[in-house]
Amino acid sequence: MPGMTPDVWLNITGIGVWLVCSSRQTQKKDEERRIIMDDTTRPPVSPGASDARGWMRILAHYRAPSLARSIIELVITAGPLVLLWFLMWAALDLGYWLCLLLAVPAAGFLVRLFMIQHDCGHGAFFPRRLANDWVGRVLGVLTLTPYDFWRRKHSIHHSTSGNLDHRGIGDVDTLTVHEYLGRSRWGRLQYRLYRHPLVMFGLGPAYLFIMEHRLPVDLMRGGWMPWFSTMATNAAIAALVATMMWLVGVGPFLRVHLPITLLASSLGVWLFYVQHQFENTKWEYDRAWNLQEVALHGSSYYELPGILRWFTANIGVHHVHHLCSRIPYYRLPRVLRDYPALAGIGRLTLLQSIGCVRLVLWDEGRQRLVSFRDVRRHYGSI
Repeated sequence: MPGMTPDVWLNITGIGVWLVCSSRQTQKKDEERRIIMDDTTRPPVSPGASDARGWMRILAHYRAPSLARSIIELVITAGPLVLLWFLMWAALDLGYWLCLLLAVPAAGFLVRLFMIQHDCGHGAFFPRRLANDWVGRVLGVLTLTPYDFWRRKHSIHHSTSGNLDHRGIGDVDTLTVHEYLGRSRWGRLQYRLYRHPLVMFGLGPAYLFIMEHRLPVDLMRGGWMPWFSTMATNAAIAALVATMMWLVGVGPFLRVHLPITLLASSLGVWLFYVQHQFENTKWEYDRAWNLQEVALHGSSYYELPGILRWFTANIGVHHVHHLCSRIPYYRLPRVLRDYPALAGIGRLTLLQSIGCVRLVLWDEGRQRLVSFRDVRRHYGSI
């Protein structure tokens, strides 16, 4: 080019080449990110309904969380909960019935807050683990659930779910028919009391969240972390409760917070119950147990009305969650829209879920959960 020295020409050429290469690398990175994160992109082939490993490969494309979306989800959950709490306190002078009425949506927001903590425990809510862990720890003070201790127990639940040789940590205690029949009368009565709806969804949840979570039960010998997590959470809860009692008074605090806590804990246990305690769930002994198969077929798809799906943070899409626990809850509906075949696996409606309460024993011969009445009919008097 006239008037341009060779050195200048080489510099301009070099810059041009660098810009082209940089642009191509940026496009490549954007394309890779789009494949993983863009809700509009999905792999074209659906595996068979029984191909659990195939589904795991598909679901990996939905794992990446959105920082902006996660922050919004946190704000629109924690904000209304705080607002409702103070509205309940203000409503005490107008009548306790209004306070109790407001406790229903407040408990719903507390359940949703627990689901955010749950996603943090899986490393699914924020892109960075540090953010997941510290948000989870703070939320654990509000949900009365020590985060690091609970995360370890919940990890055991995911890695042993449906395994008859590894029951007892992070699950609902479930006996086989033969184990139940082999118990003494006192042993059977204990199990019947444990499985009674008033205990399972009333007394049990209150004891779990208010009392049992104050000690690292099930992980007493699990090292220092469960103890530290539990004691630190207890100290933070005590400080928060003392502060609130000082601000609003002991009586008003208990009248506001206890209904929220009790209702939210019962709702949380109910959700956990129906996610694995349904008729055609899957249990196997170690020799035949397969993590992916049990995740897909041993967890339900609890199909709830839209408003309940929102408050429960799509936890009803539990079979997908167990197959790929790193998917943020706000991406789970997209998975079902992209792959309708998954909506037909383990489907359980709100009405059908009520019948799950009577299913209490695993029948190894018929490979399904059965009721005490079924056992009496097939095995004689119990």
